[in-house]
Amino acid sequence: MERIETVENNIQAKFFVFLQKYNLFFIFLLFVIIGSLVSDKFLTTQNLLNILQQSAFIGIISIGMTFVILVAGIDLSVGSILALAGMVVSFLLTQGINPIISIILTLIVGALLGLITGTISTKFKVPAFIATLAMMVTARGLALLTTDGKPIYDLPASFQALGGNMFGRIPVPAVIWIGLTLIAFIILRYTTVGRKLYAIGGNAESARLSGIPVERYITITFIISGLTAATAGILMSAWLTVGQPTAGQAMELDAIAAVVIGGTSLFGGKGGVGGTFIGVVIMSMIINIFNLLGLSSYYQSIFMGVIIVFALILNQYIANKK
Repeated sequence: MERIETVENNIQAKFFVFLQKYNLFFIFLLFVIIGSLVSDKFLTTQNLLNILQQSAFIGIISIGMTFVILVAGIDLSVGSILALAGMVVSFLLTQGINPIISIILTLIVGALLGLITGTISTKFKVPAFIATLAMMVTARGLALLTTDGKPIYDLPASFQALGGNMFGRIPVPAVIWIGLTLIAFIILRYTTVGRKLYAIGGNAESARLSGIPVERYITITFIISGLTAATAGILMSAWLTVGQPTAGQAMELDAIAAVVIGGTSLFGGKGGVGGTFIGVVIMSMIINIFNLLGLSSYYQSIFMGVIIVFALILNQYIANKK
């Protein structure tokens, strides 16, 4: 009898391990089926490319957010940094500065803002929530102050190409998003930096006692978050063909939601950019399905909230059972 119970327990444990590993794929597959049933336009090439385009900006931001959340942090400033980066690159371009130099300088601004946030959080022991909230307000104010809240027009055609398509149909921002995801995946999975970030997220004090400079690595995650937010801001300005100081509002919440849906723990130490990538696509698919059905954005917000809660409960349930 005890042997039978042991076998049953082993089977159950293996099932929950399998479910924990592939539950996100099943959720993704569920929405693919739902989308194909509710509209014959869902699985068309053009619609799938539209989903990729819509996913790219929040997807790039979510890469940096994943790094921060892996070390049990949070970054509320990414939407505002996106807006500020868009204004900075647009301003530099309209002053006749070379597009490549303008982009590099804007990325430096994003990294610098991340460095400031990370330093305030680690050196002065200010909770990341408060430090990034302060940066969110500050960066948004700077974005509005740049041109007194007015958009910047007349961006060079060479820069606008970054927001367009390659090979006729494939969105450039989506290609960059996929490329950055692969780079981040390699860093987290196959480098000592990635292993140290997971160690810090799992137990910061143990990581410190083992000789890992915890504060330095946490600051690095905020720098990465600032860089990805600035990258998204540059690409969004190229896509909109205008520097918009109000861009990126509430994007930090979408990024956090995507990371959570993707299976990264808000307590740190678990998850990765692979899950975040699928989480972003799932969110975009939901929005796309609602748009195809012609339903109000209010329903989208309600349903998205339900999905986030469901994902959290499911991941916690599976982890406990495992």
